[in-house]
Amino acid sequence: MQISIRNIGSGKGVILPKPLLAQAGLEDQGTADMTVENGAIVLRRPAKTARAGWAEAAKDVAKKGGDALLMGESSNADDAELAW
Repeated sequence: MQISIRNIGSGKGVILPKPLLAQAGLEDQGTADMTVENGAIVLRRPAKTARAGWAEAAKDVAKKGGDALLMGESSNADDAELAW
């Protein structure tokens, strides 16, 4: 498939057909990772950030009361009796 490279301001751009974006899994993406590999411009779905969404999930768990300790608090009251 050949496409036109167009002037956009001081840069260049291309219009990607929807079926091509769908085939690459990019149809619903607002961004893409772009690299040059072996002389080819390659677009990929952005990599998910490690632990993305964990903070919101933890807040939801806490809000629902699911963050209670399973074994309760442990005390150090008997530590003085331990022989090291």
